[in-house]
Amino acid sequence: MPHHHQPAEHDDIWSVEGRFQHLIYSPKGGIEGLLIETEGIVTQFAIDPDDAASVAQLLSLRRDQALVVEGREAGPSPKGDGEHVVYHFERLAAVDGRATHAAARETQVHGKVVRLNFAKHGAANGVVLDSGDFVHLRPQGMERLQLKPGDQVQAEGAAHPLVTVSGWVIEAHSVNGEVL
Repeated sequence: MPHHHQPAEHDDIWSVEGRFQHLIYSPKGGIEGLLIETEGIVTQFAIDPDDAASVAQLLSLRRDQALVVEGREAGPSPKGDGEHVVYHFERLAAVDGRATHAAARETQVHGKVVRLNFAKHGAANGVVLDSGDFVHLRPQGMERLQLKPGDQVQAEGAAHPLVTVSGWVIEAHSVNGEVL
């Protein structure tokens, strides 16, 4: 059943305990949310499909795992009533009785550049290391550092999992000792 929390900004956040049923897909094949069941009652949590850290967390879930999910009530849809209650996903608070940790954490990575990564407009915005980690530098950082495949990189910054769950995105504030 939902448990109510009142954060400082006075926007109602509800905590719902239940068993993971399955992910909700978008028409383009992304992840739009998840369904949980609490004593026969289905609850949906809709997420921002561009929230890679949350998507990565959800991809690791298995059917019937016990979850505590926090969210804000979605309210009525202009498209009509749904089949169940819908919340806007805030965070996955616990899995199988264990609290989850914040997705972003300060970290240090090192490795060899295997390829460049590019922003939507085509400018290089970071590098992918042989570890599978993506060091995000923004185009200005790439222009300044002039990194290329084969270069050794040591980067520090906030990290969160890639949606592929095979590495981390590091929002670099320091690369090879140079503060960005």
